[in-house]
Amino acid sequence: MKISRTSEPPVASTVEGGRVSRPRWFGRDVLPRPLPGRGWRHAPSGLAVAVALVLAVGVSVGATGTGGAAADVGPVPATSGACAPGWVTGWQAAAQPAPGNPSIGGTTLRMIVRPQVTGSDVRLRLSNAYGAVPLAVAAASAARSDGTAGLLPGTGRPVSFGGQPSVVIPAGADVVSDAVPLVAEAGRPLAVSMFLPVAPPVITQHSVALQTSYVSRRGDFTLADESAFPTTIRSWLVLTGVDVLVPRPVDAVVAVGDSITDGIGSRVDADQRWPDVLSGLLAKTGGDRVMSVLNAGIARNRLLTDDTVGGGDSPLTRFDRDIAGAAGATDVVLHIGTNDVAARRSAAEITDGLRRFAEHARSAGKRVFLTTITPSVTGAHGTRAAAATRAAVNAWVRAHGREYADGVFDFAASVADPERPTRLAPVFDSGDGLHLSAAGYRALAAAVQPALLTGSPCLADTSPVRLLVSGS
Repeated sequence: MKISRTSEPPVASTVEGGRVSRPRWFGRDVLPRPLPGRGWRHAPSGLAVAVALVLAVGVSVGATGTGGAAADVGPVPATSGACAPGWVTGWQAAAQPAPGNPSIGGTTLRMIVRPQVTGSDVRLRLSNAYGAVPLAVAAASAARSDGTAGLLPGTGRPVSFGGQPSVVIPAGADVVSDAVPLVAEAGRPLAVSMFLPVAPPVITQHSVALQTSYVSRRGDFTLADESAFPTTIRSWLVLTGVDVLVPRPVDAVVAVGDSITDGIGSRVDADQRWPDVLSGLLAKTGGDRVMSVLNAGIARNRLLTDDTVGGGDSPLTRFDRDIAGAAGATDVVLHIGTNDVAARRSAAEITDGLRRFAEHARSAGKRVFLTTITPSVTGAHGTRAAAATRAAVNAWVRAHGREYADGVFDFAASVADPERPTRLAPVFDSGDGLHLSAAGYRALAAAVQPALLTGSPCLADTSPVRLLVSGS
């Protein structure tokens, strides 16, 4: 097991008067609702929760365990002779803080995710990055999902952390589990279950998952069937990544951005976000063009401002966790800026932010691609001043983006109305004038040029490989 601490500012900065503001998106709650018959309550004090956590689980971690798997892999040239099995992040979600719902204390969370790659083992990344107190996970499991809360027969596996069946994640930290002998298949759902004996006052989650997950009745149901999970939620809690042991190294491209990358406007459980579509396009191309496409979008995210209560940390602030921290990540596509435009930031400020992000990514050894900002006629996004700022930023990206990045993808041109370029073409508009329809997200994915991406050189070798699964 690997444990790390994040460098984010203390979560106390988001707390006012002993309460944490609940993020909302266009007036709608984006956090899990209380379980039936149990309302939101004041959170206990940090000290009380910390004591309860230790009593409930009785084990904490302070060092890396020995039961984990090999270190993360990076880019592997096909000619290096290093095309051996290795780890790549097959799924991830960008983390945000949210007020913990007390009713999840003593229940089991079952998160449904779809990995982008196929491999023989998985390991889980759990996060308490924004927690003010330790977070106890008393038991965890991983299994193949039937697409809902059910587990495919015979696939349930208990998960350990440094050889232990439970873990206490320190405030501000992430942990990586030991390797779990479970076959992950690209595009097929996995169910990750975690029993939380005590609900934390602040929980780390991805608020707008556009994926149905589940909460059990009270008790440890980490290996139970779907009958134990009566409540649905549409956020990913605690789980921020799934790494997969692949037979040949697969590189990953991380899509970083705001609600457009998060997929707002597309259908729940349909995997219609543009990174999902891009993954399908790369898989269809095949060979060494295949990559794991990871989504690091956060609704309401801004390029220039950290907003941990609403839109999450800026891309540069969360770079180490969402990009550098992803196993096998070689490339990053940045699509952001519409919320900065709506906040009346100048074109010069936004282009400077794009430049700084690109330079940082390249200094970290990543290939980076900038995109133009998609059009909008909605509210503060659609004023005359906003349109002028967006046009100036897009003109800079087209003219100068390649001076700082490895390429430019013209997302705006791919979805703009030809008769009125300041707005989305009707077929690409989800209906709110800002977010895209499924067709719009397909258009964004089609604007990405696979030939410019690193790809996965080891996959150029088309000789057969075998998945060796231990314990099966």
